[in-house]
Amino acid sequence: MADRAFDDPELEERRRRALGHVRQIGDPVLRTPSTRIDVFDDALRNEAATMIELMRSARGVGLAAPQLGRLRRLIVIDPFEDEPPVALVNPQITWASDEQESFDEGCLSIGEIVVPVVRPVGIRVHAQDLDGQAVELEMDGFGARVIQHEIDHLDGILILDRTGCEERKEALRQLRAGDG
Repeated sequence: MADRAFDDPELEERRRRALGHVRQIGDPVLRTPSTRIDVFDDALRNEAATMIELMRSARGVGLAAPQLGRLRRLIVIDPFEDEPPVALVNPQITWASDEQESFDEGCLSIGEIVVPVVRPVGIRVHAQDLDGQAVELEMDGFGARVIQHEIDHLDGILILDRTGCEERKEALRQLRAGDG
């Protein structure tokens, strides 16, 4: 997911360079399900650190390994300014609230396009940390939305698959026209 809050030319250049590493819509890797991670080593920790740096430079709040061309079940999230970013390995949603909410979402892999997406307000996620230890998170609101968005990437799902037909058509029109 993306945040477009800055107008500083230096930050914009940094964002542009970071986005150069992010696969864009049309790349088949974004539609391919990722494989489970079984090796927890320095390479995995370095990959997560690189993803966090790219996510922050691109002014995103989440990033999934497939967005960098890596078909591995690894996501990083940073939805809250007062908390450090989190890396989740092999995340799986084990519970979702019945209550759902529509909210506009953007994506680092889909330009400046923003579409409304309905998602459960609360979720429970089982995952592993970078050392392979079990982690369980309960999240609601914006944090839950970010995790769901990034897990979708691990399954080859984009926000355009989760929005209404008319919104999807308009987003695709904007992408073709270069408006997004």
